[in-house]
Amino acid sequence: MSDTENPCSLYIGLMSGTSMDGIDAALVRLDDKNCETIAAASYAYPSELREALINSSRKPDETTINTLGKLDHWVGTCFRDAATSLLDAAGTASSRVRAIGSHGQTIRHCPHSDRPFTLQIGDPNIIASGTGITTVADFRRRDLAAGGEGAPLTPAFHQWLFADEKDARVVLNIGGIANITVLPEGGSDVTGFDTGPGNVLLDAWTQQEQDRPFDDGGAWARSGEVLPDLLSRMLQDDYFSMSPPKSTGFEYFNIDWLEGYAGGQSFSATDIQTTLLALTVQSIGDAVSQYAAGSQEILVCGGGVHNIALMDGLSRLALSVKWSSTSDHGLDPDYVEATAFAWLARQTILGQPGNLPSVTGARQPEILGGIYVCAA
Repeated sequence: MSDTENPCSLYIGLMSGTSMDGIDAALVRLDDKNCETIAAASYAYPSELREALINSSRKPDETTINTLGKLDHWVGTCFRDAATSLLDAAGTASSRVRAIGSHGQTIRHCPHSDRPFTLQIGDPNIIASGTGITTVADFRRRDLAAGGEGAPLTPAFHQWLFADEKDARVVLNIGGIANITVLPEGGSDVTGFDTGPGNVLLDAWTQQEQDRPFDDGGAWARSGEVLPDLLSRMLQDDYFSMSPPKSTGFEYFNIDWLEGYAGGQSFSATDIQTTLLALTVQSIGDAVSQYAAGSQEILVCGGGVHNIALMDGLSRLALSVKWSSTSDHGLDPDYVEATAFAWLARQTILGQPGNLPSVTGARQPEILGGIYVCAA
């Protein structure tokens, strides 16, 4: 049964990314062809929770089962509260929402381990019980079980919403990690992958050197000079030359990674920040040039759209494309991923695949996630 045959076509998407600063929530109306945003908001994590999440994810060998269990519960309550707050703000009864799609909070993503795994916490039982809404969660592991990377998962949604019959497009999402979805004319033969660091190194360096959560607007990065030798060494990292499908995360691109390339040399902290910005810009540009040559338009979304220095750097790349925001196509760039997980929940509820094997490398399309049913 399609949603056009069912009057209850409202879905909520809940998403928290690698910055671990909070939850993006979107209430959307979906049918077979259209997406309408009813309400969207972001809800910050309590500072104590964010600190615990960062510490546990960056120091997995020091994280106990008790700690992980408590964080799973805590994140679940925050996701539940985000959903109920969004419904209250929208004046929408929970009974009108068909399902919640909860991405959860990634604690570890290791698709290339000898025992590949990916772990997102945020107990969906708490979300379902606390909202009274059927909840779909744990999307990534089904793709991993089919031999895929488990990421990125948003390209299937990008294909559904943004593919164009006449123009080849790229959807560029800049979160902690940057990823691209390559949409040829007509929307077939879609590919996509994580290009490398988006904000993750910029944020980590700012936190270490300035005790601030992020470089607001890229102002600090604007004030320094690029270190060409350091930039060249970082761009020679094996990840950038690896062929897709590929995905990555803070497990790989982190302060230890940066210090390994700095080689114990003494650099200005400001110049390192400027160079990290250049790394994000150049690695994205190289990926687009190699895998999306001929595209007419790049649609940008994610938190990186607010980094003015980053967006300026991208606009100066030698790419003959039109740069636009997903807002130009009807979807706020801050809530594309949350909306994508609302759409993925719909796919699962309707018994339809949510992954693209051409993106993740999975052996076949899969219906993603587990369904935590609430009584009607």
